[in-house]
Amino acid sequence: MITKERAVPPRVVAAERVAAEAGFKKSCIPEVGRLLSLAAAAKPHGIIAESGTGSGVGTAWLHSGLGSGARLITVERDEELARRAAEVFADDKRVSVLTGDWRLLEHHAPFDVFFCDGGGKRDDPQGVVELLAPGGLLILDDFTPSPHWPPRFDGEVDELRLFYLTHPALDATEILTTPASSAVVAARRL
Repeated sequence: MITKERAVPPRVVAAERVAAEAGFKKSCIPEVGRLLSLAAAAKPHGIIAESGTGSGVGTAWLHSGLGSGARLITVERDEELARRAAEVFADDKRVSVLTGDWRLLEHHAPFDVFFCDGGGKRDDPQGVVELLAPGGLLILDDFTPSPHWPPRFDGEVDELRLFYLTHPALDATEILTTPASSAVVAARRL
């Protein structure tokens, strides 16, 4: 049986290089990256956002599914990381890399896809939901799978995950991205 490796988009490779050079170790994993690419592709004329650019790996995955009529706005607190990530996308006017607090995204909302990987996810979950357009997709990763309901983490109810999974404005589910990690994927109700 012949197996082919999945191609990694060139900008993902470039952003991974930036991460390695900067010693940044919290980049988006490929399993989540493919989900991001799919979400962006599902909204070919959408406004796509990311909180927590890092070195731009997640941004590059979003970019790989970005339609010609879409825009991608991402924000990173670390000035040096933001500058270096911006270089990866310097030739594409559809992409804006902002430097500062995640709330800078409020000026560009509502979003058709929001990968909330940095600020907002924990400190203002209701604010995150409010940035979604009706029908907008929310992706949150870095959860630890739980076989229990309500979901648990370190023996306690995971209130954050429960918030997103049961929010009345969202249809949400949790998916395994690897055997040891999961993501919450939600759509804002119309």
